[in-house]
Amino acid sequence: MPLSATSSLSASTPSPLPPTPPARSGYAAAACYALPKVPSHSRLVLSNPLHKPNPLSRYCYRMSQLGASGRGVVRSSLIDPDGGKLVELIVPEAEREARRAEAARLPPVKISAVDLEWVHVVSEGWASPLRGFMREHEYLQSLHFNSLRLDDGSLVNMSLPIVLAITVEDKQAIGNAPDVALVAPGGDFVAILRRIEIYKHNKEERIARTWGTTVAGLPYVEEVISPAGNWLIGGDLEVLEPIKYHDGLDHYRLSPSELRKEFDKRGADAVFAFQLRNPVHNGHALLMNDTRRLLLDMGYKNPILLLHPLGGFIKADDVPLAVRMEQHSKVLEDGVLDPRTTIVAIFPSPMHYAGPTEVQWHAKARLNAGANFYIVGRDPAGMGHPTEKRDLYDPDHGKKVLSMAPGLEKLNILPFKVAAYDTVAKKMSFFDPSRVQDFLFISGTKMRTYARNGENPPDGFMCPSGWKVLVNYYQSLQNEELGNEAAAVGVKS
Repeated sequence: MPLSATSSLSASTPSPLPPTPPARSGYAAAACYALPKVPSHSRLVLSNPLHKPNPLSRYCYRMSQLGASGRGVVRSSLIDPDGGKLVELIVPEAEREARRAEAARLPPVKISAVDLEWVHVVSEGWASPLRGFMREHEYLQSLHFNSLRLDDGSLVNMSLPIVLAITVEDKQAIGNAPDVALVAPGGDFVAILRRIEIYKHNKEERIARTWGTTVAGLPYVEEVISPAGNWLIGGDLEVLEPIKYHDGLDHYRLSPSELRKEFDKRGADAVFAFQLRNPVHNGHALLMNDTRRLLLDMGYKNPILLLHPLGGFIKADDVPLAVRMEQHSKVLEDGVLDPRTTIVAIFPSPMHYAGPTEVQWHAKARLNAGANFYIVGRDPAGMGHPTEKRDLYDPDHGKKVLSMAPGLEKLNILPFKVAAYDTVAKKMSFFDPSRVQDFLFISGTKMRTYARNGENPPDGFMCPSGWKVLVNYYQSLQNEELGNEAAAVGVKS
């Protein structure tokens, strides 16, 4: 799959607008907010043609015509999270000792490393307004409608089921207990799950609805779902302390609340989020810098980039998080991205590789963190087909689905053009179809081959210090493989 960056700032959902919109309950109250007057050629579309118009759409449009005069400084972190309030489920420090003692008396449920990542995600509010692992009515809404209906009748996006599987033995041990204690892989109590509900885990239905296929070779399915139990347990989480990984990267793991504070500290009036699970090449940097330029042209004064690599479960051949974070730091050190207008943080979610279904989750989570623009490109959250030589999903469907996804109407979706290596200009440039012969698409496979062989890609593909990080990583893998082969030969002899 090409590591191409894909910018035309054509936001297809409403931009957050004035600081004092008409009073509304729930997420609708934040549906408009700080949209500056926009040139006619780049006018934001303020309604979703496939859904009922946002009740504030006409108000937003009218306010956008008035310009920003007379209005105070608008901070993008004031965008309401889904449900109107950011969910935070960490037990206050003064109560933790008592909660741990209680956890020790409850039926224990052992959870996996990926389950722990989901505890982390939910506890910090990335999935707001969700307050724990889904009960059956929430699970069915997420699975079949990609959304949740709130008590006030409003809708929030929730495209991925966030569930906890247990075995029949766990179910029997729990019995009629109303609460259980969650135990991390290392044996520590991490949370209490309150007012539990246990229901059947129909794996085939879950896989088919989430991925649109049950083909063998889906990484998350094989590693997480297939070996999991045949029952699901839902309930409200009380997390005993903040989740830490002690891997030297915890300082990058900023919660939605911490990110909102950082956006305010930097005086951001727009935040545009870019998710990635690959190293940053100069095509990515081109589109991120171009997006900031376009936001400035639209009237924003201080757009801030949230460079937000995924930090949870990934498939085996993806570049590990620690290597990616080192490479990203070199991109900032070399000035490819401006550290003054860029925040690099880790998004703790596991990766499903579920294409258009999953990209809605990625966008929703960044909205909860205070971002009002989300960059989406070619084949977001996709992967190659496990058994055929093609993409698993149509590369354009992710951005199309995002533009009309229910519950994401207040988020501006920014589709971007493809960037590839321009052999004439000798740099990454936006692809020009009129001179297709001048462009080189460097796939992830090709990039890895370069790195494994210690070869340099074309000048201008990636900053040299960032490339060196990748070369060192792949050469360490080769050395490890050679060492293993030598050890195997020694055993045989």
